[in-house]
Amino acid sequence: MKRPLYRLTRSIASCCAVASLAAASVHAFAQAPNLAYDLVLQNGHVIDDKNHIDSVMDVAIKDGKIAKVAPHIAGSDALKTIDVKGLYVTPGLIDIHFHGFEVPGERGSYAGDNSIRPDGFTFRTGVTTVVDAGCAGWRNFEEYKTRIIDRQKTRILVLLNIVGAGMRGPKYENNQADMDGAATAAMALKYPKIVVGIKTAHYAGPEWTPVEQAVIAGTKANIPVMVDFGENHPESRPLYDLLTKKLRPGDIYTHMYSGLRNEQDPVTKGPSKAFIEGRKRGVFFDTGTGGGSFRFSLAVPMIKDGFIPDSISTDLHIGSMNGATKDELNVASKMMAIGLSLQQAIAEMTSHPAHEIKREELGNLSVGSVADIAVLRLEQGHFGFTDMDNVRVDGTKKLTDEITLKDGKIVYDLNGMEADKYGAPPSPHADQAYRWTSFAHGPRPAEPADNNRH
Repeated sequence: MKRPLYRLTRSIASCCAVASLAAASVHAFAQAPNLAYDLVLQNGHVIDDKNHIDSVMDVAIKDGKIAKVAPHIAGSDALKTIDVKGLYVTPGLIDIHFHGFEVPGERGSYAGDNSIRPDGFTFRTGVTTVVDAGCAGWRNFEEYKTRIIDRQKTRILVLLNIVGAGMRGPKYENNQADMDGAATAAMALKYPKIVVGIKTAHYAGPEWTPVEQAVIAGTKANIPVMVDFGENHPESRPLYDLLTKKLRPGDIYTHMYSGLRNEQDPVTKGPSKAFIEGRKRGVFFDTGTGGGSFRFSLAVPMIKDGFIPDSISTDLHIGSMNGATKDELNVASKMMAIGLSLQQAIAEMTSHPAHEIKREELGNLSVGSVADIAVLRLEQGHFGFTDMDNVRVDGTKKLTDEITLKDGKIVYDLNGMEADKYGAPPSPHADQAYRWTSFAHGPRPAEPADNNRH
C-alpha cells in the first residue's frame, strides 16, 4: 500500500527539520570557544596574604578554580575580561563568627528569630564563607543543615554548640546536663566537611563544665574550640586560667575587645596578663563585635600596644546587623580607623580565619584553589564608626564591595561591571556568559537556520 503524498511530504519535512537542528547544534558545539580561561580580572591590586602578594596583578579563573595570577594575562586568552584598575582583588572573605540558623517562630533564640539568612548579608560585602558560631548543637544540627545550610549559596561552616539543644536562650544554655563532649564530637565527625569547631557561649554559672566538655569534643574531633566566656566569674572561673590552662593552642577567644571579662589591664590599658600569656600559648583572638561586644576604650589602647586581632568577624545577628557592627567590611574599616593597615585587615578576613578553622584551602588565591574572590573599593572621605557604648571614631577610609565571585562565578556585581551595556552590541562570547557569572543561566540557544538564504 502506497503512502499518501501529503504524509510523505510531512515526513520529509520533519526529517529535514531534525537534520537542520542537529546540524545547528553540531555547528554551535564546534564553534564553542576553547580558550585558556573563563574570566580574567585585569589591573587590580591583588592582596593575598598566604602567597605574600601585594601588587598589581591579573587573576585568571577556569572551571571554578584560580588558574593563574601574573603581572599580565592576555585578554584574548579569556572568554571575558573585566578591568578592575583602582580596585583591590582579594580572596573571598571569611566571617568566622556569624549566626545563621534562622527558623522563624522561636523568640530570643539563635536557632530561631535572632539569626539571619546568610545570603542576604554576605556576597554584597565580599564574604563567601561564614562560620556559624554555635547556633545548633548536636541535637538540632541536622535540622539546621536541611533547612538552611543546604539551601543557601553562601558556604556555611559550623561551630557546633556544646549544648545539645544549641543557642536557644538561658534555659537551654545553662543546662549542664545537656553539655556532652562525646555526643558533640560524634556529630562533628559525622559531618567533617561542615563542622569546623566547637562553641561554648553565654554560660552564666561559675563552673568550668561547658569549657571542659567543649575541649573534650574538640580533642576527639581534632577541631578548635571558640569561647564566648559568658558571665564573668573572676574568682571561680578566671580568664587567666581559661587562656593558660583550659584552652589548647589553636583554640579561639572571641569578643576580645568587649571589656566584659577582664580582657584589659586596668593600669596600662593594654592587654591583660591573661591575654598576653594566652597569645604566647597559641590561643587565637577574634573580634566578634556583635551588638554588645566591642568597645573603643579597649580596642584603641590595645591595638596601639600591638595587641591586634588574629581574625576580624562580625557576630552578625538581628541585634547587630543595623547597629555598630553592620557587616564584615564595616568592622574591617573600623579596625583600620584605629590602627590596622589594609593589608592586616585583609589577612584577618582571609588566610587567618582559614588557618584558625583548619581550612587552608580557603582564603587564598593559589593556583588550583577555589575561585572565591572579592573585588573591593577603598573609598576616601569622612566616615564614622561606633561601638557598643554608642561612642564614635572618625575615619577617612572605608571598604566597599564591587564584585564577589564564589566558585568562579560572579554572584554580586554592584555596578554591573561585567554586564553588556544597553544598546551596545553583545561582547565577544556573550553566549558563554554562564561560565563566569551566575546571572546567565546557560548557553544562549543557537539562532534558527535561515532556510531562505541561498
